[in-house]
Amino acid sequence: MKTGQAPQERLIPEIEYPAELPVAERREEIARAIRDHQVVVIAGETGSGKTTQLPKICLELGRGRQQRIGHTQPRRLAARTVAQRIADELHTRPGDLVGYQVRFTDKVSDSTAIKLMTDGILLAEMQRDRLLKAYDTLIIDEAHERSLNIDFLLGYLKRILPRRPDLKVIVTSATIDLESFSRHFDDAPIIEVSGRTYPVDTHYLDPVDDGDDGLRSQIVSLVRAIDAGQYGKRGDVLVFLPGERDIRELARALRRKCELDILPLYARLSQAEQNRVFDLSRRRGVRVVLATNVAETSITVPGIRYVIDPGEARISRYSYRTKVQRLPIEPISQASANQRQGRCGRVEAGVCLRLYSETDFQQRPAYTDPEIRRTNLASVVLQMLTLGLGEVENFPFLDPPDARLVRDGYKLLEELGAVTPAGKLTAVGKRMARLPVDPRLARMVLAAQENHCLPEILVIASALAIQDPRERPAEKQQQSDQAHARFRHPRSDFMAWVNLWRYYEEQRQALSQNQLRKLCKREFLSYLRMREWRDIHTQLSIACRQQGMRPGPELPEEENYRGIHIALLSGLLGNIAQLQEAREYLGSRNRKLFIFPGSSQARKPPKWLVAAEIVETSRVYARGVGAIDPQWVLGINPSLLKHHHYQPRWQARSGRVMAYERVSLYGLTVSDKRSVHFGPLAPSESRELLIREGLIAGNYRQAPAFLKHNQRLVRELEELESRTRRRDILADDQVLFEFYDQRLPDDAYTAGRLQAWLKRHPDAAEGLKLSREALLARDPGGEVGEQFPDELQWEDMRFKLSYRFEPGKTADGVSVTIPVGLLNRVPRYLFDWLVPGLLREKCIQLVKSLPKEKRKRLVPAPDKVDRALVDLQPGNVELLAVFAEALSRIGDVKLSREDWDAVRLDDYYRMNIRVVDANGKLLEQGRDLDALVRQFRGENRQDISTGKQHSLAREGITRWDFGELPKEWRFRQAGQSIVAWPALADRGDSVAIELFDYAHEAALQHRGGVLRLLRLANSQQVKFLRKELLRGNEFNLVLAGSSLERLPLVEDLIDAAYTQAMGLDVTLPYTREEFRQLEQSGRGEVINRANELEALQRNTLGLLAEVRHKLAEMPAGKWADTRLDIEAQLRGLLAPGFQRDTPADWLGQYPRYMKAVRHRLERLSGQYAKDQGHTVLLQALAEPLLGALDQRDGLLLRSAPAIEYRWMLEELRVSLFAQNLGTRKAVSRKRLEEQWQAVQRWLEENPH
Repeated sequence: MKTGQAPQERLIPEIEYPAELPVAERREEIARAIRDHQVVVIAGETGSGKTTQLPKICLELGRGRQQRIGHTQPRRLAARTVAQRIADELHTRPGDLVGYQVRFTDKVSDSTAIKLMTDGILLAEMQRDRLLKAYDTLIIDEAHERSLNIDFLLGYLKRILPRRPDLKVIVTSATIDLESFSRHFDDAPIIEVSGRTYPVDTHYLDPVDDGDDGLRSQIVSLVRAIDAGQYGKRGDVLVFLPGERDIRELARALRRKCELDILPLYARLSQAEQNRVFDLSRRRGVRVVLATNVAETSITVPGIRYVIDPGEARISRYSYRTKVQRLPIEPISQASANQRQGRCGRVEAGVCLRLYSETDFQQRPAYTDPEIRRTNLASVVLQMLTLGLGEVENFPFLDPPDARLVRDGYKLLEELGAVTPAGKLTAVGKRMARLPVDPRLARMVLAAQENHCLPEILVIASALAIQDPRERPAEKQQQSDQAHARFRHPRSDFMAWVNLWRYYEEQRQALSQNQLRKLCKREFLSYLRMREWRDIHTQLSIACRQQGMRPGPELPEEENYRGIHIALLSGLLGNIAQLQEAREYLGSRNRKLFIFPGSSQARKPPKWLVAAEIVETSRVYARGVGAIDPQWVLGINPSLLKHHHYQPRWQARSGRVMAYERVSLYGLTVSDKRSVHFGPLAPSESRELLIREGLIAGNYRQAPAFLKHNQRLVRELEELESRTRRRDILADDQVLFEFYDQRLPDDAYTAGRLQAWLKRHPDAAEGLKLSREALLARDPGGEVGEQFPDELQWEDMRFKLSYRFEPGKTADGVSVTIPVGLLNRVPRYLFDWLVPGLLREKCIQLVKSLPKEKRKRLVPAPDKVDRALVDLQPGNVELLAVFAEALSRIGDVKLSREDWDAVRLDDYYRMNIRVVDANGKLLEQGRDLDALVRQFRGENRQDISTGKQHSLAREGITRWDFGELPKEWRFRQAGQSIVAWPALADRGDSVAIELFDYAHEAALQHRGGVLRLLRLANSQQVKFLRKELLRGNEFNLVLAGSSLERLPLVEDLIDAAYTQAMGLDVTLPYTREEFRQLEQSGRGEVINRANELEALQRNTLGLLAEVRHKLAEMPAGKWADTRLDIEAQLRGLLAPGFQRDTPADWLGQYPRYMKAVRHRLERLSGQYAKDQGHTVLLQALAEPLLGALDQRDGLLLRSAPAIEYRWMLEELRVSLFAQNLGTRKAVSRKRLEEQWQAVQRWLEENPH
């Protein structure tokens, strides 16, 4: 009806009623009820005629003359077909007396008295016509379906009925829970009209136990039994199943076992395949229809005689906890079971086979939960807020929704920005309500305008509002997948909609309608759903223009991936997820989910995704996904983000306190470790950090004058603490903090703010300067400089000292800095004395390390130490030795240096030695001077040889072609005098001039270098000797028996011959002339000495062979200690170079030593116990020498006392095991111990 015109009564033709319809028989009763009551509930089964005849009864009552009779249907198809049927019965055309309006079609005129429409259309009209004044009668059909729209309509009508007493409301329903409708409308009368049905025989069968396979086998058996006539006359069968997969698997099983017409029926099926179910003209014998619960009430499958009901269905349920729309398989209610039973018995008597027990049926709930109790209520809440209907809790719903679902609806709207946290409608929410789509989709459309992708989002949003037009027939899945593959996008399923739309629009404009239909069929696209997609797109585009948004006529060529997905995220913030492992995702609110296998992203899952929907079937799946950058989430709805700031820290460069920020959305971390300014977020904490880490720690860029003054004072006192090893001189940080805290303003939490405050208050800077008294916790006294000097002087050298009080650190204690070139001159023991301020404390700790028996005689330790230190003066003498002597004098105890357990002392009681290069760069540091000297021996030479001074170092010398080789080489470096000792060093085929740190080391190397140079100068003689020596069968036999190789022995023999002939152990040449004279004087003697040595070796090796033979004959495992001792003795006697390095007079004793070993072995069996005692004695006497040899290279070539001790040991062996052979000199244990004292004195006098 057009507004602004006076209402005119419509002309109503004569009304007739089909006599065969049950409603026609009771129309007078129905008419009276309508006339006498504002609300009437009419119940009737399918076929009763209630849908088509009630509007005619209302017309006959005079309704619809000026206003209209509104008649709602839950589906568009039903609205169109019912309108056509009523129009036919009233002999008019749709659009005249009887019209209809569905989503994209409006067949209503001024003359329309009966208006068929979907319940969604009536809901939309409520926004313009709050009291629905366009209608005098409203028929709410199929109310038993209890959809969200129906429940909302029934509640709204109850609200407005008192304000519209003229309005008649007729609620029609199947015979399901009629009393609830009646109670809702204040006990409205109920009229029940039976349908045209036949009796149904119901059988309860025991369920199987082995899951899906067993159920499938049971249904196949029942179908075959029906086909065989076991349950009566053969007829069509309707089997209810939970889902598409179950239908496909059962269809395959039935086709293998039966020759029947198997027809699937579910919502996603193509239109052509659905039509096969309803077209009886194409039937091929008995039909078996496999359907989901869509066949319970929504549609009537014709010709059904048998129903097989497993008693389960996939029910959509929304979880307010996980925010997931679940689709679990559940047992159906009694009402649903009866609805299924009613699908047979329409054409003749039917049979219903229930695959569960009757007891199970009786225990099931009477009715299925209405949709309002198991879905998200965001759209209902938005609609109510827009209409100003108040709180959801106060709205008169037929069944009030769970309060938790209501709260969840508000939360979703808050996520979308449609409501405030207080539940008030925002400007965005008002705009969303004006868009005819789900709130999520509406939010995407509004965000698209801001992200310059409105055309693409209109395509995607309208696609998400319909059923997927891409068909996938069960028998042609591979072909359909190939046909749809062209639309896939490498990163997003959403972009596939854009690709499909672009392709379809190109074809639509190029092809005729008939050609387009064929194309869709060929490429597995539903033509009707594609048309519906375009219709929604058009409707959305119009709604956008009404709000001032102007989508372009065509899609842009350039892809705006980022903008599109940010717009999508605006409506799908709760549907983001992050990849974890094994293709599992962590979604918002700690949901675990997977990409749906049919997605283009399933094979290569992105790190982050957004999903069009998240549903739970066999597992939780994300459907319709696209890859996203989590950073895109940050700007969509900042109020939803949780900000956590951690690790605040002072940043001197910027003069601010910075912190890391972690941003999360619904438990997912979308951004982490982004540095942000912490000051405005936590001013007090930031100010404290500025004081503690900036001002007190001195980590401050461009320090003000007061801070420089304070830092200088602090450094002076810290140096005092390091020297005295005390931490009680400088006031602690808390004192400094309180000083600054009392004087700085509260808002000074950045360097800039502090600087600005100082500029405004110039006098305040003086008040921020600390005094020495304020910084002192205690006065250290005036003797600190003497006790802890800055340098250490020795002879003509000064060593810089530094102090650190850092327990456990490398440089803790006192450090002395030494240039690497001076390491050879460093006094061996001076650093043991540390500095005066630490010497007393070190000595006290040494006393505490003594064994208890000796320690208890030195109490009180501090007093004894003070008395001992009176007589001691620091110098290059061993502290442990002189301190032991001093305590022995004043205490009743005898001490030696071995009594001290110096290892137990803390590191800071030993000087830390810093070795630096000529530029002062630290090379190494440690507390073991000897180890550092050894480490840098090569570096010392290199440091000297690469200096600016002329260097003697040379390589590749094969003859003495230089003048004099100085015995010392001196120069200055780093202000100190450096001494090095040149020598010839053996290189095998040549010699080199090297500089050595110690004279004795140079002498040993020079001996080897001179020997090599002599051999090179007499190469022909060496060649002759190498050829002739140790030849013949006799030598071959003794060499084999002694297990020695000829060539090493010959080379050693030649070295020994030259050493003895040239007298190299007596004197060494250092000039060319000395070398020439040495060579000339000894050349003729070399052959004689070689022959003498060969003869000596003949005797020695023969006896050695006998010894080896006797050792081999010893029983295995017997006399093991003796065997080991003899083997060690032989290794010592026959060490590499033994002929060259053994003095000639001792080398001549080798045959006697071998006889002594042979004699020992011959007597061993009878004197083993005595032999063991001798072995223990020898090992005890040899042990100190072996230790000294490990510490001092070349000791037996340098130390006469050590050489004497070594061969006295060998003579003692002869005395113990073969006394009959006699000894060269008198030996005993006591004589050896006295000789070792001489060795020790030599070692002390020669520390290097």
